[in-house]
Amino acid sequence: MKFETKRAVVVEGKYDAARLAGIVEATILTTDGFAVFRDKEMQRLFKRLAHTHGLILLTDSDAAGFRIRHFVTKLAGAEHVVQAYIPAVLGKERRKAEPGKEGLLGVEGIANETILEALQTATAHDVVAQEETEGEKKRPITYSDLYEWGLSGRPDCAGFRRTFLRRLGLPPRLSKKELLEVLNTLYTYEALSRECETARQAKQENTAPIE
Repeated sequence: MKFETKRAVVVEGKYDAARLAGIVEATILTTDGFAVFRDKEMQRLFKRLAHTHGLILLTDSDAAGFRIRHFVTKLAGAEHVVQAYIPAVLGKERRKAEPGKEGLLGVEGIANETILEALQTATAHDVVAQEETEGEKKRPITYSDLYEWGLSGRPDCAGFRRTFLRRLGLPPRLSKKELLEVLNTLYTYEALSRECETARQAKQENTAPIE
């Protein structure tokens, strides 16, 4: 059974995100290590998600992890963030030839049960949202929608996707999976469909020949 939350879970790297994907049902984003310190688009996205749904920070237990944790907390506002901590466990991840600087396991090397316990403890005081009724459930945005809207899977989609993400104030670095999760967090299908249509019309007007 997966841990479910409406908050976005922020981890340090892609291996941490891959580890969480199997046990967490939520938007999972990475700081790309220290890249968050200088990536303004990433910072804006974290702040936006924090203010709409909240964040869970799950970083490594070493000094670097705490430096990232403190930065993102200050950036997003402590009132919008909950902290999930893993214990300081000596060890080395299988994919690494040598242990990290402090010799501690990162999130990717910690047992599932420990990660789930950390997430549950961090969100223990969250207000449990009332379950949606069948009539109120929103229609999710899917990979097929991204294709239909010209945002993914087409030879000529890259330029329109960059323009569209800039229009929404979202970083172009998002992977297709991250993009889908963020769009489902911030928009309804209907609202995003309208945004796509408006962007498509603007593109056609800008490329129309002048008579």
